[in-house]
Amino acid sequence: MTVGDLDLDACSREPIHRPGSIQPHGMLLAFSGSDAGAPLIQASANAAPALSLPLAQALGQPLERALHPQIATAVRSFLAAGPVPSRPVPVILTELPGAGRHQLLAHAVDDAAGDRVVILELERLDGLETDLLDHVYPRMREALERLDALNAPTDLLSCAAQEVRALTGFDRVLIYRFDADWHGTVVAEDGNGRLPSYMDLRFPASDIPTQARELYRLNRQRLIPDAGYAPVPLVALPPVAEGAPPLDLSFSVLRSVSPVHVQYMRNMETASSMSVSILLHGALWGLVSCHHHEPKAVSYAVRSACDLIAQILSVRIAAVEDRRDAEHRIALQAIQARLLAAMAQADPFIAGLTEHPDDLLRFANASGAAVVFERRCTLVGDTPTEEQVRGLVDWLAAQGEPEQFETDSLPALYPAAADFEGKAAGLLAIAVSKLHASYVLWFRPEVVRTVRWGGDPRKPLARDGRGQGQGLSPRASFETWKETVRHRALPWTAAERDTAAALRHAVIGIVLRKAEELAALSRELARSNKELESFSYSVSHDLRAPFRHIVGYAELLQELESDRLSDTGKRYLNVIVDAANSAGTLVDNLLHFSQMGRSELTPVSVDMNTLVAEVRETLAPDTAGRAIEWDIAPLPTVRGDPVMMRLVLQNLLSNAIKYSRNREPARIAVGCEDRPTETIFFVRDNGVGFNQAYEKKLFGVFQRLHRNEEFEGIGIGLANVRRAVDRHGGRTWADGRLDKGAIFYFTLPKAGTAKPDLRDLDE
Repeated sequence: MTVGDLDLDACSREPIHRPGSIQPHGMLLAFSGSDAGAPLIQASANAAPALSLPLAQALGQPLERALHPQIATAVRSFLAAGPVPSRPVPVILTELPGAGRHQLLAHAVDDAAGDRVVILELERLDGLETDLLDHVYPRMREALERLDALNAPTDLLSCAAQEVRALTGFDRVLIYRFDADWHGTVVAEDGNGRLPSYMDLRFPASDIPTQARELYRLNRQRLIPDAGYAPVPLVALPPVAEGAPPLDLSFSVLRSVSPVHVQYMRNMETASSMSVSILLHGALWGLVSCHHHEPKAVSYAVRSACDLIAQILSVRIAAVEDRRDAEHRIALQAIQARLLAAMAQADPFIAGLTEHPDDLLRFANASGAAVVFERRCTLVGDTPTEEQVRGLVDWLAAQGEPEQFETDSLPALYPAAADFEGKAAGLLAIAVSKLHASYVLWFRPEVVRTVRWGGDPRKPLARDGRGQGQGLSPRASFETWKETVRHRALPWTAAERDTAAALRHAVIGIVLRKAEELAALSRELARSNKELESFSYSVSHDLRAPFRHIVGYAELLQELESDRLSDTGKRYLNVIVDAANSAGTLVDNLLHFSQMGRSELTPVSVDMNTLVAEVRETLAPDTAGRAIEWDIAPLPTVRGDPVMMRLVLQNLLSNAIKYSRNREPARIAVGCEDRPTETIFFVRDNGVGFNQAYEKKLFGVFQRLHRNEEFEGIGIGLANVRRAVDRHGGRTWADGRLDKGAIFYFTLPKAGTAKPDLRDLDE
């Protein structure tokens, strides 16, 4: 890419990981090998304080002779402890005569010949004594606690910016997120006002060239204490092989940076900077970028603390984004299943797509869709005309009949789309036939939006100002520059692209067979539902109605013939009424128990803390006037059916309240224990307890260990608990002692360890 006679690709070709120099706030020494006899092969020109010989004489000497004795002793012990890692690790803090206090760091790289080279770096610590680990750790711990209390991504990003600035003292801390084109947007910021705000501004990809982004991915930390520094060259042991590249400093903490970047900092009026990379699944997501108006050093301990904050931030962001993506994919797969089922029943099968227009549009979050099959064109929603769609299909076919095609800027690729970009600036298309030009197409309209850039992105580089036309310099202005973006739709997500591809494979390959299976399953499900409805009606009509009649006529008999009945007769009638009422309740509970085994699980993220609070509120009438001491421990968010989880907790807490009614005060605790494959929850009370010998009977239908006169109930609540937990692949059990209280346990397996949903396991 060139502008005039300026080569804008020059920056991306610069070997910034092999600069041949370091920054002057430290010294560098490189040894060929990883033992005490390894010779010194390169050193920074300022390394004399770390050597026991003059630099020219030290080159080529073994480590023990070349290094200052106190450094040599520490390095020898470090090398003897095991392999040298590829990322810098601290070795010792040392005081160098005449040079002050330094932090010694070590890492290893492979040279051009594949031989191991150990790199020692001594970073100056003058004035940073309070920034060592013992001082930094308490501040870092508080920062992590504040981050842990947040969930919303915007809150996490803002908090991370604040905590990094609090740790480092920089004037401004930005969190910068890359998009699919590697443009970056400032999504969070914290500053003291000394430097201008860049919040919400966008910066072009050319500001951070490709090889710089790769270096940020490999080495998460970078510090430039003083943008006005003079690079310190590396002196190598002669002879250096002709054409041999300079030493690889990809992971060096002292690595000198590109002169273009230094000029970029000066243009931003920042005298020092620090950056920490944010990686998601190994890919560069963004940067924590720190700036200061004056030169500023930051210790390795503080940088490592900021790196830890960035890593925790990346884990939290990844969790949010992965959860959203998973939920999106699950929703799309459900729509896909409905579309395939409709196709199995339609004739022709492709018509099943357009018979459910809402599902077809929701499948790709589109405003319009078209199905072109065997030259028949069916339009759904807001689309171009049929003639325009047919022209688009012909153009797609002329591209070599791609299996799948997607773009968020169709007019840039297909100029005729400019006539209908208000309806189809974005296109997602799948080919559904190998014999004919047949496609399913989804459309998205143009979305006009304004982008605020940090400077004009069309002017990433300029001549260096010397008037010679030889050097390159980054743009000097970072004033807000607004751009109106047209001819683009919202981009298609990876989930939408992947599920569209899956739909294509289903249509072309096994759609008929799969659709027949789905149709058969649907018919079986419909039949089962009808049988269940019939069973429910039978229970309701054949059993519940007679019980109501018994109660009604018994009460009528009491009212009309009371004078003729003896006391014994009246007692018999009361027994009949109570028994009929109990039997009606029993039938209702049996019906509920049966339905639980047949209902579909709807697993979602369930906050158990919130659920316990809601159940307690529901049970509040049962606790009115009672002295109950609650002990609710922090509970995790789990994956489960919220209705069934509520039933489990409501039964267990209701029992705890009921069986501790004779205690003053009653004590009820809810807690959990985390295991590698499952989470164990428990509800504990100080009530009447039970004989442990009968523990296995507790979870059976109609099994009770206490008389109804003591505690009301019919003995089906714990059976419901067991069935609900079984449906989730978990376990239930209880521990108790007579008059000493009881503990009821249930487990929920973690993701990837759940057992199959065996609905009739206990029938």
